[in-house]
Amino acid sequence: MNQRILLITGWGGGTKLLNPLKQALEQQGHQVELWNIFNALDEQVLVQQAELARQFDVIAGWSLGGQLATVLVDQIQKQHGLEKVLITLGSNPCFVANDTWPMAMDQPTFQQFKQSFEQNAISTLKRFGYMVCQGTATTKADFITLQSLIQAQNLETLRDGLNCLEQLNNVDILKNYSGYQYHLFAKQDFLVSYKVQRNFQKFNAKFLETELISGSHGFPIFEAELITGKICQFLKKIEQRNG
Repeated sequence: MNQRILLITGWGGGTKLLNPLKQALEQQGHQVELWNIFNALDEQVLVQQAELARQFDVIAGWSLGGQLATVLVDQIQKQHGLEKVLITLGSNPCFVANDTWPMAMDQPTFQQFKQSFEQNAISTLKRFGYMVCQGTATTKADFITLQSLIQAQNLETLRDGLNCLEQLNNVDILKNYSGYQYHLFAKQDFLVSYKVQRNFQKFNAKFLETELISGSHGFPIFEAELITGKICQFLKKIEQRNG
């Protein structure tokens, strides 16, 4: 069954990064729309985005985009009583560590990154891009590919995105979400530890699945065909279950 899929990109690079994944999903017959990051901490913005997102069957996102997708499905359920399929790729529900969710970037490292962004946004974005590709044998080649896809971003959008990364904590949403959810992690991910997956296995959510694959944080960019296969498999499973 062809699905309408909303795909939200990660922080720092723009929507073109997920073009290969969009095209691969479209080749399987799905309709896909790409969104850039938005300020989910602004209540008004969130309500507007949820209004737009309710037309999709599947809400998916990579990294920060996965956190935004999670907030959106929760908001759509609250606003409209609809359950959307949630898919996250290399996404930590809480990007910065706290007492209840230690499996994340520590607070001092994140603050340092934020500060460095304010001092020199361009070199910080470049360093971040390298971290996205880090961890595999193809890091250097992947980084060149990444650079070719990156679009210039509005600084305000990036600042809002950093605030979202710092403040969003979606753990309770995922634990309690009654819709279908699928979360993919990568073993060599430098930014979101694959160990996060273990924490997910303790959640009692009704229809939650996780999977661990090989790759860097940029796996949705560099492994578009593989990820498309995994997503289609999951959607097929839902279809069979709902008969």
